[in-house]
Amino acid sequence: MNELTIKLKTGDEIKGVLTRSFKYQDTDLEVLTEGSKETLVFSLDEICYIRFQSPPAGIGRGGNETLEEVQTIAGETFQVTVPGNGKFLKGFLGLLPGDDNQTIFFTDSGVRYRQDARYTGQILHDQGVLSNEKLEAALKLQEEQAQRGDQDAAILLADAVDEGEMHEQAQRHEMHHTRVGDILVESGLVTREQVEAAFKSQKGKKLQVGELLIMKGLITEEQLLSALATKFRLRFVDLETVVPTDAALSAISEGLATRLRVFPISLDGRKLVVATCAPTDLTIGDNLRFSTNFAPELVVAPSRQILAAIDKYYRNRVETVDTLLNAMKGEAETVTIEEEADDTRLLFEPDSKIISLVNRILIDAYRRGASDIHFEPGAGSEPLSIRYRIDGECIHAHKVAASYKGAITVRIKIMADLNIAERRRPQSGKILLRYRQQMLEYRVEITPMVGGREGAVLRLLAASKPLPLSGLGLLPHNLERFIDILEKPHGIILCVGPTGSGKTTTLHSALGHINTQERKIWTAEDPVEITQAGLCQVQVNAKIGFTFAEALRSFLRADPDVIMIGEMRDAETSKIAIEASLTGHLVFSTLHTNSAPEAAVRLIEMGMDPFNFSDALLGILAQRLAKRLCPKCKKPARDQRQRYDDALASLRQIAGDNIELLADFKDANFMKAVGCDECGGTGYKGRLALHELMVGTETVKSAIRRGVGMDELRSIAMDEGMWTLKMDGLMKVLQGETDLEQILKVCM
Repeated sequence: MNELTIKLKTGDEIKGVLTRSFKYQDTDLEVLTEGSKETLVFSLDEICYIRFQSPPAGIGRGGNETLEEVQTIAGETFQVTVPGNGKFLKGFLGLLPGDDNQTIFFTDSGVRYRQDARYTGQILHDQGVLSNEKLEAALKLQEEQAQRGDQDAAILLADAVDEGEMHEQAQRHEMHHTRVGDILVESGLVTREQVEAAFKSQKGKKLQVGELLIMKGLITEEQLLSALATKFRLRFVDLETVVPTDAALSAISEGLATRLRVFPISLDGRKLVVATCAPTDLTIGDNLRFSTNFAPELVVAPSRQILAAIDKYYRNRVETVDTLLNAMKGEAETVTIEEEADDTRLLFEPDSKIISLVNRILIDAYRRGASDIHFEPGAGSEPLSIRYRIDGECIHAHKVAASYKGAITVRIKIMADLNIAERRRPQSGKILLRYRQQMLEYRVEITPMVGGREGAVLRLLAASKPLPLSGLGLLPHNLERFIDILEKPHGIILCVGPTGSGKTTTLHSALGHINTQERKIWTAEDPVEITQAGLCQVQVNAKIGFTFAEALRSFLRADPDVIMIGEMRDAETSKIAIEASLTGHLVFSTLHTNSAPEAAVRLIEMGMDPFNFSDALLGILAQRLAKRLCPKCKKPARDQRQRYDDALASLRQIAGDNIELLADFKDANFMKAVGCDECGGTGYKGRLALHELMVGTETVKSAIRRGVGMDELRSIAMDEGMWTLKMDGLMKVLQGETDLEQILKVCM
């Protein structure tokens, strides 16, 4: 009978004899234990290794065998010869050196690492990837590093050439991410002082042989990883042909996958198959074993494939919302809709699914670049429609069964800390959500509708940083004049346009341009969407009477140099802002008007003194957002001559014969929308700003004091160098950033 010793993963050892033969497909082991003479069955999943006094039948030494080093998760390391016929379903056999034929069966889940005794360069050479000439070239480059005083880099040559005992010591620790210098100190080949001197002499990062080969273009990352997979007895996989299982994706979080640069492929029982691009890093398997409580089986894949897979299956899993909805369909059909249901009934619908669904919708909208989320309940048994506003347009996103309408509204109210029992009056609130170390803020508006329904709209206010002025899309003609008025010590600058046209972004970019230690800057906003270091930012709260006017009065007593008011909503705020700009302060604010000249006329009509306002005015910047052509798929338009003539005719209609700013036909770059996966087949991705800057020149100020009409003021401003929104848009059409159709949609 075959005597054996079993080493369990717990560290315990059990001696005994086999009571039945051990075969290739076995998943357990039946043993008559020593001493107690009791027959026990052990699952191979609870075993590190089994030491046999003699190999199982049919296993022996032969020509097709490899010398390997194996370390178990218990920390024991073995030098074994692995026969070609030693692979089992749950592990592999290794023959210990010597003539006594002692054999060890290693379970796959009990192995921390295994590696081929050949060095990596030899494997590359044996696979036909690396010729002797290429290997010598890489070693020569590494030797040049050594000649510049890097003794530790010189020692690294042991990874590719046989240098006796030094090669054996370095090779044994090759995959441990331990510094080679430390290994050689332990072996007595160099002193600690020599290693420290070598590190001090290093200038920049020194490379391993594999990195050098890739850098020189002699091999690819895939070829190196294939060689490492061979060395460490791991499978090399092509992730582009692999579809991961849902169980595997659930076993490893996105954060862990990103941090370790791994990707889960499958989960079978306790075995979790995971792709890595760093097979030499032992901590990956240890981390996975600890974090997932599964037995990881590492396979090797290129880093670019792993990152692409993480992006595809974690970050762009738009279908997760739809998957939840599909799972909820069958349950929804069994719920009876009652016209006059008690409000408390809403709290007893499937909470966990509703919570998950709402959270995923909020994150899904953020990832797709939505500015607003619209929850629109249908009448009676009609479903709840969810739409996202992306690039200025509402698009259908999801439909939810009618039986969940009330529960979703209640969940949004709970998240926004609103009164769930109040269904007759509008309510406003906000939701704070942390996602990938970023705080997302959603401004919530609940509005009662006919039939007892409630609609909800969530405005996404993702915390962001200000753009530099050069990133606003201002053409040089407007950028130079805008910077010029920003340098003024006092006065008022207005940014005007409809809601969602980027006014706040522009003002914060302007503040960022003048934000220095010498300036004290106060801002009053509702809400605070962009934060900047060096600014004193205040959130107004109308519920307690803290309005823009009240904040402005406080600012004037707080020794400001620059003041930014989020919006001039009433005559009181406007008057205080103008007075502040006349008393030595630089004031920024926004207004909801369609054009720059209209903003000036509107303020006069609101009761502002034309003399005070004209004296304070530095400039008014009107803006719109138009769809940008997708940079991935846009193509040159064939009928460029016709498009150029159309643009020329449009400009002449606006500016008369004063069109010397128009680019020549040979410089025009007309592009057209095509459509691709990146832009969802629309041909457009993102938006660009159109600007109309009216500078407060003496001529413009004189016209405002005279109380001229909007059309006359526009004409005067254009004579002073103002481009209208449509003119600015046409210039951007000539540059190939958008097309005429999008300009006509947003400009009159």
